[in-house]
Amino acid sequence: MAAALISRRTLFASLAASALAARRAAAFLEDSESTVAIPNPLTQTLGGKQFWADELFFHEWHIQRHVWTGHCRLLDGRQRRFASGTFDHCAERLDEIKRREKLPPMRGRAVVVLHGLGRSSGSMRKICDYLRNEGGYSVCNVTYPTTRGGVADHAATLAKIVEGLDGIDELNFVGHSLGNLVIRHWLADRADPTNGHRPDPRLKRIVMLGPPNHGAKLAEVFLTNDLAELIVGKAGGQIGRFDQLEKKLATPACEFGIIAGGRETLLGYNPLLGGDNDLVVGVESTRLAGASDFAVLPITHTWMMDDRTVQEYTLRFLERGYFTSADERKGIDR
Repeated sequence: MAAALISRRTLFASLAASALAARRAAAFLEDSESTVAIPNPLTQTLGGKQFWADELFFHEWHIQRHVWTGHCRLLDGRQRRFASGTFDHCAERLDEIKRREKLPPMRGRAVVVLHGLGRSSGSMRKICDYLRNEGGYSVCNVTYPTTRGGVADHAATLAKIVEGLDGIDELNFVGHSLGNLVIRHWLADRADPTNGHRPDPRLKRIVMLGPPNHGAKLAEVFLTNDLAELIVGKAGGQIGRFDQLEKKLATPACEFGIIAGGRETLLGYNPLLGGDNDLVVGVESTRLAGASDFAVLPITHTWMMDDRTVQEYTLRFLERGYFTSADERKGIDR
């Protein structure tokens, strides 16, 4: 037991040292790269899923900013890099591509999709393809570095994305896990009269997948110490200290539906959590007063967005405001 404990401490110490070294390297790069347009051949990126944040979408084109250096890059839908440097440089390059390729403006209905903690936009690809192909939506599958900032930081980046959706006249959201807290923080920011904002009139519906709307017991146990937060980021720690974060989250004023995972038994998929759960988040924690519809499906937390029933329910709610039928809606009273 003692040997195992020492080994675990050694592992965490090593990870912490690596994280600190990466932060110092990033600080150096910030001074040298953030305002320079760096020549960059047309290449496919290597990913960097926890270091880049989308800031602007145009169809499947998107501009990302590096979370530490401020350096930006312009990517197409196949994640190929067409420009690199400042945001303005990438935006100018995108304008050139629009003119040359005669790309049509964005219009109609859009869905902004946000992944969960420690994940990437790749985890939401299947449900995005389904909404695009079966529903005809313009889909913005957002990448944001969940382990490199707090929920407020991610909400501020989301605000930039939404503000850049020129031509879109209907706006919807789909969030998985932490992504829902980012959406709710953005809603609260938009509703705050002191910052001069107002609710976006284009907002129509939201579907929440496995949302920790009242926190998550696993996060309370494992993510509420400084070492864990260094590894998983501030947002992970905020889920564990949910009473502080909850004050900054809004309940959507628009129609929203919640899909939770569970076995509809007292133990759920993880008997250690107590109550029905999806292995990570308890069913009761997903519930939020004001929901137009609520469903519990036999799915686990990590891959629920790949489930075909989840995809069908999500599309039906976005289009009609219910998961199965108007008569079978299970709303949650405010």
